Amino acid sequence: MIKLIELIKKAVKGDNESFDTLMQSRKDNIYKVAYSYINNTEDALDIMQEVIYKALVSIKHLKEPQYFNAWLTRITINCSINYLNKSKKVIYIDEKHIEDMASNSNNTEEIMDLHEALKNLDTKYKSIVILKYFEDLTLKDISDIFKIPLSTVKTQLYRGLEKLKIDLKEVE
Repeated sequence: MIKLIELIKKAVKGDNESFDTLMQSRKDNIYKVAYSYINNTEDALDIMQEVIYKALVSIKHLKEPQYFNAWLTRITINCSINYLNKSKKVIYIDEKHIEDMASNSNNTEEIMDLHEALKNLDTKYKSIVILKYFEDLTLKDISDIFKIPLSTVKTQLYRGLEKLKIDLKEVE
């Protein structure tokens, strides 16, 4: 952890090699978060590039190195949401994703229903549900990312899950 903090401090001071090392270690996480919003490989890769660019441009403003991961995740979420808002595209699940889901689950329809329900979920609930259950982050980490109280994260997670239950029951 100390080595990571030192790497982040060097990157904040403008060391491009340290920044590259940080991005290499986080690129899979950036991609997974972007993909969980977009559900398209090419678009998620585009978002990943945008996130890296925005991080490079603004890393000098990072005041607390221990919040680097939360800061980077927040950039990824914002870029993903902005992409959805700009493109007004219908979110779809590509064939590779369907194949992956089929190999990981006996009931692909249930997973597709879940993705459909998530797509219709309000952004503030969707973000928390995705980070908690798709990215396996703790509620404390989510609280740090969104800079909101832990109790608010818990409330929004609960409300989001309740809305998902209602949506999934309607699909059945």
